[in-house]
Amino acid sequence: MSNTVMSTIIETRIYDGQKPGTSGLRKAVQVFMQEHYTENFIQAILQALGDKLFGSTLVVGGDGRYYVKEAVEKIIKIAAANGVKKLIIGQNGILSTPAVSTIIRKYKTLGGIVLTASHNPGGPDADFGIKFNCENGGPAPDYVTNKIYDITKVLKNYKTIPDISIDISKIQSTIIQVDGNSFIIDIIDSVNDYLEHMKNIFDFSSIKTLLQGSNDRPPFKVLINAMNGVTGPYVKRIFSELGVDNSSIVNAIPLEDFGGLHPDPNLTYAKDLVNAMKNGPYDFGAAFDGDGDRNMILGKKAFFVTPSDSLAVLAANLNTIPYFKKTGIKGYARSMPTGAAIDRVAAKNGIKFYEVPTGWKYFGNLMDAGFLSLCGEESFGTGSDHIREKDGIWACLAWLSIIASLGKSVEDILLNHWQIYGRNFFTRYDYENCDSEAANRMMQHIESEIQKPEFINSKLISENKVYIVRLSDNYSYIDPVDGSQASKQIIM
Repeated sequence: MSNTVMSTIIETRIYDGQKPGTSGLRKAVQVFMQEHYTENFIQAILQALGDKLFGSTLVVGGDGRYYVKEAVEKIIKIAAANGVKKLIIGQNGILSTPAVSTIIRKYKTLGGIVLTASHNPGGPDADFGIKFNCENGGPAPDYVTNKIYDITKVLKNYKTIPDISIDISKIQSTIIQVDGNSFIIDIIDSVNDYLEHMKNIFDFSSIKTLLQGSNDRPPFKVLINAMNGVTGPYVKRIFSELGVDNSSIVNAIPLEDFGGLHPDPNLTYAKDLVNAMKNGPYDFGAAFDGDGDRNMILGKKAFFVTPSDSLAVLAANLNTIPYFKKTGIKGYARSMPTGAAIDRVAAKNGIKFYEVPTGWKYFGNLMDAGFLSLCGEESFGTGSDHIREKDGIWACLAWLSIIASLGKSVEDILLNHWQIYGRNFFTRYDYENCDSEAANRMMQHIESEIQKPEFINSKLISENKVYIVRLSDNYSYIDPVDGSQASKQIIM
C-alpha cells in the first residue's frame, strides 16, 4: 500500500428507511450487505457532524457480531476520505458500548460509531446495527439522528479510499497520507481504558476480599455469563484481577453468532445461568447482553432481582461506592415504563427524581446538567454518570460492592430493602416477531379506547375483582434542561 492515497467519490442510490431509532439503525444483516447500504449510512453520520468533522477523532468498535469487521473496514475508508484525522478502534473491532462511551470521554473525541444490534441475535441471517454516540459519550439525541436521516433521503454519493487496508487484529498505530493530510489509525487494547475506569470507581480490594473470603467469611462464589457477547474479554480481565477462577466465567468468547445464543440477559434467554444458579453452589450470578450495556442479577438458588428492584437497591446504597462518596448523589431517574421502586427511595431520602421516555439519550441531558447520578430501565439497563451509556459490568460491580459493604446475601438485601421502602410489583411481557402492521393497529385501537371520555372512572372486572380507571394518557415528556419535547411515547 502506498503511503499517500487519494479519496474518490462513489455514486450511490438512495435507500428508504434509514431512520435511526433510540439506539441507532438496526436491520437484518442482509439489508446492511446490500450494495452501498452501509456506506450510505456511514457517510450520512459523518456529514451530519458538519464542520467539526475535519481534523476530528472518532472511536469505532462493536460487539463482535457477524459483519462487524466488514463494517469497520468500510468506516476506515470513508472516515479517511471525509477528513477525519484519527480513528481509535478496538482490537478485532471489539469494544463494548460502555467502553466506547468511556473512551470518547477520556480522550475527548468528537464521538464514536458503535456497531451493534444490542441484545438481538447475530449471524448472517440475523441482525446488525450502527449507532452514533456524541462527544459526551452518549447516544445521539433526536436532532442529530433526524439530521442523519434527512441526509440519507437525498444522498447521491459517498467518499471513500478503496486502497486502504488495515489489520485490526494487531494493536498498532498507522499513519497514512490522505489527500495531503495525515490520517491516523490506532488499534487499541479493547479492555484497558474501561478497566482503569472501573478501578477508579470501585474499591477492588474490598470486592476481592468478598470473593476470596476472609477469616470470618467464606469465599463468595460468583458465576458470570457473557453470553458469547462483547463482555467476555472484559469480565475475564476484571474478575481475574479480583481473584476469580476462569471456571466461574462462562460463554466468554465473543462469537459472530453468539454461539447460537440470543444475547438478552433475562430469565428466558439466560436460562443456562438460571439453572446453574439453582443447582450450583453460587452466591451471585450475572449475565450481560451482546454489547455489554444490559445486565441480569441473580442471588443464591437463582433468586431473581427485577431491573426495577436492582435500580432501587443501588440507589439506596449508592453511598457505599467510592465514586459516589467523592461526587455526591445528585439525583435518580428511570424510564417511564420502569417500576416505581426507585421513586420510594428518592422520596424517603430527599433525592431529586426524574421520569423520562424510553431511550438512554434522555438521561444524558440530565447527567450533563449535573442533575443525575443513577438511572435505569426495565429492559435490564442500569447506569450512572460515570459514562453516558447503560453499563452491565458496572451494575454487577456495584452490586458486589454493596454486598461487600453490607455483608448480606442478595436475597437478604432485597428483603431488608422491602421492609424499609415497601415493595413494587412489576412484570414485563415481550412479544417477538409480531407483524408490525397488526401491532400498530392494536396500539391504535387501544389509544382510541382510552381517549373516550367515558373511559375514565369506568370499571374493569377480572377474576371477581373490580378495577376503576383513574388515569389514562399517551405519555409526553418535556426535558427540564433544554425544553425539548417528546410526545406519544407510551400509552398508560
